[in-house]
Amino acid sequence: MKRETRYQGAIIRNHHILLIKHCEHATGRTYWLLPGGGREHGETEEACVQREMHEETHLDVSVERLLLNEDDIPFETYYNRLKTYLCRAAGGDAQPGYDPEAESAQQHAITEARWFDLRNPALWGDCIADDPLIFPLLHRIRAVLGYG
Repeated sequence: MKRETRYQGAIIRNHHILLIKHCEHATGRTYWLLPGGGREHGETEEACVQREMHEETHLDVSVERLLLNEDDIPFETYYNRLKTYLCRAAGGDAQPGYDPEAESAQQHAITEARWFDLRNPALWGDCIADDPLIFPLLHRIRAVLGYG
């Protein structure tokens, strides 16, 4: 069953964006995502983003503004809509976190947190360039933030 909306954070520091690497337990397949997830009952969107960023990256963040609100998702995901918020790190060190939902934790683990330079997509490597979901998302974020 699909969830309605995924709230994700584009954490920016010194022209770099933080991505987290997921590894599927069953297949060993890895992929990069923005940290994020679903809202809990009674939680505001901003509080959801702050909680998800802390759980998945160990960073405390300030949420600045909504960057993208997309419902025309080009590939099958668990969500009908993606809301991407601009975030700034307010404390902590970026490192792989966890997904507290038992169902998700059984399917995958967060194995790495890495900063990617928004000024130079050529440095992202094949792990990003070959990904049909994160590569175009990063370019949409770059465009909204004025990187080209």
